[in-house]
Amino acid sequence: MSLSDLDKRSREIFRSIVETYLETGEPVGSRNVSRKLGISLSPASIRNVMSDLEHMGLLHSPHTSAGRLPTEIGLRFFVDALLEVGDLTQDERRAIDAQVRASQKANSAEQVLTEASQMLSGLSMGAGVVLTHKSDMRLKHIEFVRIEPLKALAILVSEDGSVENRVVDLPGDLPSSALVEASNYLNAQIKGRTLSEIRSELEKVRDADQAELDLLSQKVIDAGLAVWGGESATDPGTLIVRGRSNLLTDLDAVEDLERIRLLFDDLESKKDLIQLLGLAEQGDGVRIFIGSENNLFSLSGSSLVVSPYRDSNQRIVGVLGVIGPTRLNYARVIPMVDYTARLVSRILG
Repeated sequence: MSLSDLDKRSREIFRSIVETYLETGEPVGSRNVSRKLGISLSPASIRNVMSDLEHMGLLHSPHTSAGRLPTEIGLRFFVDALLEVGDLTQDERRAIDAQVRASQKANSAEQVLTEASQMLSGLSMGAGVVLTHKSDMRLKHIEFVRIEPLKALAILVSEDGSVENRVVDLPGDLPSSALVEASNYLNAQIKGRTLSEIRSELEKVRDADQAELDLLSQKVIDAGLAVWGGESATDPGTLIVRGRSNLLTDLDAVEDLERIRLLFDDLESKKDLIQLLGLAEQGDGVRIFIGSENNLFSLSGSSLVVSPYRDSNQRIVGVLGVIGPTRLNYARVIPMVDYTARLVSRILG
């Protein structure tokens, strides 16, 4: 859904309903909308628009009231398309700086994070949350498990027995078999390496395979045994074999073509592996999970607003944020979480 799906009147009415709900937590009726907007529309006309918004899945009507509440889809649409995120005032920045930096005297990263969590809790009226992980975790086992069509759980077990679970977004074209192959391949290669080390090694192997593929392909093409086809944006290259009868008398060519086929397969699987490892490592900027979008809080109907913080080498070493009801004051909480994460990064760096 995009803004183009709503006309100006529907947009204003929807915004008014969501903003009123975020303030009060109560269902919003047509008369309240009419008074707030001050537009020359009758409550009956506003109810018609509200009915259309409900049909689109953006609003729902509690059985005890004629008013409307935003659905999770409606809240997500509001946050993505209509929310106007402001900035913190200088006084707010100074207050956050003073409170978090005061914990520096303890010379403890744990104290800094504890203070940041408590500060976020107090300012947001929600629960502050901090998640840290070892940036140099030496892995013993790794597994990717698809939990939704476009999401997987990366389960990382370190040599010291600690376990980290990271939810990663998957590209739509990644088959489930790639997750199984990735888990099997990586567990045979880990040997106490970190994610970054494994990914770096895979990229080197991939580049070496690509160079070998290019050399062999050129060899059989020059010999007139194959041509290169499929030059398009979606199909970067396909080796088309021809002159099959000649291959019967040229065993070297047969071996070269078989090696090329294997290299194609290896490159494809390594591409998936490298992509998965990158997804397991990445995470940047403020992320917002509303209700069931986050499996941890789907039953409680909570929202989670988090942002990563970094070490002195600009590596992401954890996340911090706020857990609260879905009617969080997103416009205020988002810049608060973002600023605090950047402040913690500077302090710990």
